[in-house]
Amino acid sequence: MDTTGIAARPGVRAGSQSPGPSPFPDMVWIPGGTFRMGSDKHYPEERPVHRVRVDGFWMDRAPVTNERFARFVSATGHVTFAEIVPKAEDYPGALPEQLFAGSLVFVKPATRVDTRDITNWWHWTRGAQWRHPRGAPSSLDGLDQHPIVHANFGDAEAFARWEGKALPTEAEWEFAARGGLDGADYAWGDEFLPGDRHLANTWQGEFPWQSTPRDGYEGTSPVGAFPPNGYGLYDMIGNVWEWTTDFYQPRHPGEVVKTCCIPRNPLGPKAEASYDPRDPAIRIPRKVIKGGSHLCAPNYCRRYRPAARFPEPIDTSTCHLGFRCIVRPQRQDA
Repeated sequence: MDTTGIAARPGVRAGSQSPGPSPFPDMVWIPGGTFRMGSDKHYPEERPVHRVRVDGFWMDRAPVTNERFARFVSATGHVTFAEIVPKAEDYPGALPEQLFAGSLVFVKPATRVDTRDITNWWHWTRGAQWRHPRGAPSSLDGLDQHPIVHANFGDAEAFARWEGKALPTEAEWEFAARGGLDGADYAWGDEFLPGDRHLANTWQGEFPWQSTPRDGYEGTSPVGAFPPNGYGLYDMIGNVWEWTTDFYQPRHPGEVVKTCCIPRNPLGPKAEASYDPRDPAIRIPRKVIKGGSHLCAPNYCRRYRPAARFPEPIDTSTCHLGFRCIVRPQRQDA
C-alpha cells in the first residue's frame, strides 16, 4: 500500500461529526467526548475511575491482519524483533542457550497446573515469529484474516508509520472500545454472556489446561468473527491484546474535580515510570496493552473488558498480542 502524500484533514474541531470521508479504507470515525476511564470494581491497576476527554479520530475497524502485515513486509523488507538474535549485553543474566531468535508461545498443559507460575504455559520458542506463530515449522496457512501476532511495540509502530497512521493512546483505545457505553463492564453492556451468547473470543474452560471452545475458536479467530461494538469496531475485546502508546504505571491518576480541568487527550507517564521494580537489572520500558485475548478466562484473567490494562515490555512479542491503528485529524483546538 502506497500512502505517500496522504495528509490529515485540516481545520477540524473536536466533536461528534466526522470531518470528512475516511482517509483509508476500513476505518471508523470515533466521535470523541468525555468518559469515565478505568474501573473501581476489578483489578487494582484499573483504579481510580476518572473523567477523560478525547477528541475524535479514525480507527481501524479490526486488528491488523497477517495479510496486511505481509504487504508491509513485502514493500519495506521489515524484519520483526522476534526474527533477530538477542544481544547478551541487553539481557544480563540470560543463559547463552536462551539467546536465540524467537518469541513467547502459549502451550496448553496436559493437566491442571499452578497458575501462579506462568512458565507452566508460556514457552520461549525458537523460530516463533509472525510467519510461524507456533514456532517452526508452523505457518500462516488459513490465517490470512487472523490478527498479526508476535509483533513487538517497535514492529507495530513501524507498520503504522508505513500506512500513514499511528497507534492509539490508552485513553483513545478505551474510549473506542466502550462503543458509547460509558461505565459498562464490557464493550456490549454489563453482562458477560447475554443470552448465553459469546460476543468475543475468550477462553472457555479452566485455564490453562482445559479448553472447551463453545465460541468455536481455540486460538485466534478471523477478524470480524464476533459482533462489532457500538462504533462498528471488531475484536476490541478478546482475540488478541493490542498495543497502545502509553507507558505503564500501576494505577490511574486521581479524579480531577473541576469540569474545566478534565484531562484532554492525556498521555501516559515518562518511560522511567514504567520499569518493572521486580527486575532492576533490565531497564526495559513497558507499554499499556488493552482488550484481553483468547487466553483470558474467568478463573484466571478477567481482562476482557475496556477498562482492563496490562504492562508489556516494548521488546516483547507473544502469540496473543497484536495491534490496530488510528488517524488523528488536524484540529483547531478550542
